Amino acid sequence: MPTHPQSTDAALAHHGARVVGDDQVTYCVWAPLAEGVEVAIEGEPVPMTPTGRGWWSHTGPGQDGTRYSYRLDGGEPLPDPAARALPDGVHGPAAVVDPATWAWTDQRFQPVPIEAAVIYELHVGTFTDAGTFEAATAHLDGLVELGVTHVEVMPVNAFDGRFGWGYDGVAWWAVHQPYGGPAAFAAFVDACHAAGLAVILDVVHNHLGPSGNYLSRFGPYLQSTAESTWGKVINLDGPDSDPVRQFLTGNIEMWLTDYHVDALRLDAVHALDDRGSATHILAEFSDVARAVSTRTGRRKQLIAETDRNDPATITPRSQGGLGMDAQWADDLHHAVHVAVTGETDGYYTDYAEALPAVARAFTNGLVYDGMWWSPFRRRTIGAPLPSDCSSRQLVACIQNHDQVGNRPAGDRLTTIVPADLVRVAIALLCVAPQTPMLFMGEEYGETNPFQFFSDMPGEELRDAIRTGRRREFEYFTSWSGEVPDPLDPATFGRSKLNRSAADTEEGRARRALWTDLLALRRSVPALGTGDRRLTEVAHLEDQEVLSIIRRGPAPPDEAIVITANLSDEPITVSTEGTVLLSTADPAYGGTGSPDGQVPARSVVIRSRP
Repeated sequence: MPTHPQSTDAALAHHGARVVGDDQVTYCVWAPLAEGVEVAIEGEPVPMTPTGRGWWSHTGPGQDGTRYSYRLDGGEPLPDPAARALPDGVHGPAAVVDPATWAWTDQRFQPVPIEAAVIYELHVGTFTDAGTFEAATAHLDGLVELGVTHVEVMPVNAFDGRFGWGYDGVAWWAVHQPYGGPAAFAAFVDACHAAGLAVILDVVHNHLGPSGNYLSRFGPYLQSTAESTWGKVINLDGPDSDPVRQFLTGNIEMWLTDYHVDALRLDAVHALDDRGSATHILAEFSDVARAVSTRTGRRKQLIAETDRNDPATITPRSQGGLGMDAQWADDLHHAVHVAVTGETDGYYTDYAEALPAVARAFTNGLVYDGMWWSPFRRRTIGAPLPSDCSSRQLVACIQNHDQVGNRPAGDRLTTIVPADLVRVAIALLCVAPQTPMLFMGEEYGETNPFQFFSDMPGEELRDAIRTGRRREFEYFTSWSGEVPDPLDPATFGRSKLNRSAADTEEGRARRALWTDLLALRRSVPALGTGDRRLTEVAHLEDQEVLSIIRRGPAPPDEAIVITANLSDEPITVSTEGTVLLSTADPAYGGTGSPDGQVPARSVVIRSRP
């Protein structure tokens, strides 16, 4: 006799421990490989009841902070795969987390949409000397004054060790304890909202770290054969994949609901192998975000990191797309980076014709949109964005954790090129149609590096990390130095911000430039629109000069003319219109901008009569 496709009990199953009443918790785990499961509550083992399809459940004593672990077939205690807190690290017992114990004051907060955002990316562990959520709150007002609307926090999920980037997380539902744990993160989000800042959380669902990953002990969370650069691929479309998909969608809902996070940045979504599903997992994520938005009355958005330049990523679900609200787009970064540094190692070889690539990013949104052949990948990349797709759905930067931290020495743009060229790069980002993102410390010209650091245990694993890190830079042929040891605590220490630089003359001038450029974006309609059809760019081929015209979306909005001179000589331009900003202004650290000239290595922004 055929069985019903889903039993009632299994349909009600959920990942993790939930407080269901006074001193009562329902512990629920998916462990289809086990014949018997016990939950050890404060060390006391209790048999769990099978509820169908590999699910086990038990309702028993517990409250916020209660320690528990699972035993499969009488084996060693294991942490809950959906642990929300791991006070003793990723190998120890989980702790029950009750979000009802958190005090919120953000009932009236409503985030601005990503399409109107200025994003600031930070790593909690290096943003302050203390490296905690609590310490980070002291700097929120300064970000608001700068013109930031969204704080993007690098992954906070639990990983093995004291410090790391967070992309080697193994407990996707837990908040890294050294940062302060779950309640501290909730308090940080509430403080951001009180300051008027939305919060974007970087989450990783495409791979797990190498230490503390117990998922495979419980069930087929990973594919048995397929592997990516980071190890075995998540089982999204194979046998028994339904609970795995629920594990991911439940995690999305938790961050957006329990922690009041406003948006999620989804790491490397091109590594989510879901070719066998009729509805891609990203589309399910989109549905979850829309449902939470409706339920809470607060906008919830998703940003995908992808290297495919595929418009389907940000095409609405109603039009057959994946429904992401925005995506990271590296093309503008790469083009501007090559333009100001001249570097063409590795993937930068694709942008050797730097200024035409910058122009293409302005007018097409993507440089590689199915029309250009990539020398680095040796194939054509991407597809054209629809003409009515706003470039504000593309998040761009001139520095971020990847582009700085994945350089051999983790050196920032400030230490690679002279200050006048850094100002040019800043201006090009701020006048672009894309949504701009700063990397922490960039606002005052931080010179400390942001290097790759890790605190993984075990000498064999540590040696493998060192070897792998060195191997990553074989294509940086111009690099001749030693790659910093990622396991050395000094590497982590060097990567902390040196905030004293913000109080120097140079630091104040750099902050003034960012502040004024971001204010122009807000006040001038032509600079605030993401409509590429209102943008024209001419590359003066006999000079290293871009002439950019940006028009407002509602005539008679005045047009804005931007002249970017990357050459070593000043150029003469029309004196018509009003100069709104020159990066050569002494207020920003420049030497001045005579009438009718765009000085060498500068950008001048004028209104056109």
